Amino acid sequence: MAMRRIAFLIADMDCADEVIILKRELGPLVGEGNLSFDVLRRKMTVVNLADEDLSEAIIDTVSRTGMKAIPWSESQSSDNSSQAFSLRTNSKAVFCAVSGLSIGLGFFHHWLIAGFQGAITSFGSSGQPLPFLSHTLYLAAIITGAWHVAPRAAFAAVRMRPDMNLLMLVATGGAMLLGDWFEAATVCFLFSFALLLETWSAGRARKAIEALLDITPATARFICPSHGEIIEKPVEEVSIGTTVVVRPGERVPLDGVLNAGTTTVNQAPITGESVPVEKAEGDEVFAGSINNEGAFEFQVIKESSDTTLARIVHMVEEAQSGRAPSERWVETFARYYTPAMMMLATGIAVFFPLIFDGQWEKWFYHALVILVIACPCALVISTPISIVAGLASAARAGILIKGGAYLEAPARLRGIALDKTGTLTRGEPAVQEVVPFNGHSPEELLSRAASLEANSEHPVAKAILARAEGDGVKFQPAENYLSVQGKGAEARLSGRPFWIGSHRMMHEKGNETAALHEKAKELEGSGLSVVAVGNEEHVCGLISVADSVRDQSADAVQALRNEGIRVIMLTGDHEITAGRVAAATGVDEFRGGLLPEDKVDFIRSFSKESGPVAMVGDGVNDAPAMAAADLGIAMGAAGSDVAIETADIALMADDLSKLGWLIDHSKRTLRIIKENVFLSLGIKVAVLGAALLGAATLWMAIAADMGATLLVIFNGLRLLRMRPDAENDIRA
Repeated sequence: MAMRRIAFLIADMDCADEVIILKRELGPLVGEGNLSFDVLRRKMTVVNLADEDLSEAIIDTVSRTGMKAIPWSESQSSDNSSQAFSLRTNSKAVFCAVSGLSIGLGFFHHWLIAGFQGAITSFGSSGQPLPFLSHTLYLAAIITGAWHVAPRAAFAAVRMRPDMNLLMLVATGGAMLLGDWFEAATVCFLFSFALLLETWSAGRARKAIEALLDITPATARFICPSHGEIIEKPVEEVSIGTTVVVRPGERVPLDGVLNAGTTTVNQAPITGESVPVEKAEGDEVFAGSINNEGAFEFQVIKESSDTTLARIVHMVEEAQSGRAPSERWVETFARYYTPAMMMLATGIAVFFPLIFDGQWEKWFYHALVILVIACPCALVISTPISIVAGLASAARAGILIKGGAYLEAPARLRGIALDKTGTLTRGEPAVQEVVPFNGHSPEELLSRAASLEANSEHPVAKAILARAEGDGVKFQPAENYLSVQGKGAEARLSGRPFWIGSHRMMHEKGNETAALHEKAKELEGSGLSVVAVGNEEHVCGLISVADSVRDQSADAVQALRNEGIRVIMLTGDHEITAGRVAAATGVDEFRGGLLPEDKVDFIRSFSKESGPVAMVGDGVNDAPAMAAADLGIAMGAAGSDVAIETADIALMADDLSKLGWLIDHSKRTLRIIKENVFLSLGIKVAVLGAALLGAATLWMAIAADMGATLLVIFNGLRLLRMRPDAENDIRA
């Protein structure tokens, strides 16, 4: 049976509360495990395993919840989501504004008739009649304030599953029965205002992600292969292999490889690097990055829907379905909390008058207060808004986190295992030391070595050439070049024979002295590879080569240790090489000569004995260890499909310093989540206690509920401002 996916735009889906309702209602129809949600884009995806088309049944089921499902169109997904968000926000804003205006006019009219004191004290409880116009205006405020709440409240009542919408509607109806029309209208207005704020806050977090897409140009100028003219077309119509032209100051429209020109590129939106990166022929460029200087041409290597930037956005969107532990706790708590509060309010309204003073109206009023303060709106929104803001902030910093659970995980780490090659080191050999012998200077030795290696593609040869170019040493390619398999090479320089090769080749040439042998063994004992250069008379000198440690590695390791995290280096290289890198970086311990399965065993052992551990690697060779770890982190994932797909967290640039920021960011997120839960519950407990003592009013309940909602929203959105460097802002 073929498996197919169908997607819908849920126009009213703003937070986790709607997701819970949809899962509960659609689960029996399609299976809860076949549902996934992207709250940011209001997208619901259903894996359909049935033969028949369930689209109509799904749309009907969603409509019964008070929400609306629209078939998803990828070509118009951004427009649909933005339009739905705009219409939804505008609708809520209009109804909320009408509700507030009606309350103000009703109160003002009552004030004119009964005076301020009369308007304050005689909303119905004193027995004085409410002016007809004020009564009508308050009713209008109730209707408009409850407009978006009533359908969901009715759905909850029919299903016998009370939620915050039903709580508010019951409290409003009770206040109306008591004649407190002003308070009933105020409850509806403030609740509608809270829903408007919730939609706005979710929209702000959504825009932080959508801004990533906005930085990609909609069109690209490419060279037509048939007649060579430059044509401008939408990026969706530019195929792989096309040559695209980018001018200074423009954004790169697609991923590709430079084939003409040199420049520097600001790729902060992709990797979070604040310093422009130099690009030359053969270098990769990413869609959304900014060309600073020269014009260049590049060959497209990925379609617009598959660029690194598009994958980042896609993964952040999918991260919304990865529930964090704190989100799951709040969701479970709210599921039992709401019915419990309704039972408590019912008990107070029914039994307290019988037990105490028989004042039914008084205790009914206090029950309404409990219903208002019991509304879990602030609690339900407290965690999702913080998670979404934290994910968006990390994405802007060049750190791709695949879900709320992985955002919280770094804060709980007890250890971080780092791969050596490509993580702590650059992953490519570099010249470490130039040691001349027999009267030669370092420049002369390096020049001869570069001449001999000019025709070689070996990584060691490239390292020597790079060192010569970096030091400004001039050299000419040698003549009659001959590669000696497994040893080195021979050639002629200015008509004279020279050779370059390993310690073994130097020994076989018969020119190795005791001093040369001792120096070569010393270098090799430090974990360095030794290259000798000589002629028919003597050895000119030795050059040591090794994988160089990244500039930021030592500082990054120290920052992790300052966080109380144990740092371990794992590598397949032999112990001597591993020891050299460990000493240079300052890791707590290291393990050398490990096979992939040995790394997995170490990770599992550490996690069992010491606590949660992360594995940091390149996302390919270290995939088994990353999978075994409590958290897998990929280094330099920009442009790497495998790294982005396999890791829980991907550092888009080769920047280990982001690890320290990631842990701090995770701790900040957890701290803000705990603050939000404490605020939302603490305020309610205080007012609830006052209500049980008969000292609370609807006003206190309204102020507490509204205040808690505002506090958790703005506290959570603070995470959007947190990133490693202000220059990394995608709007730069």
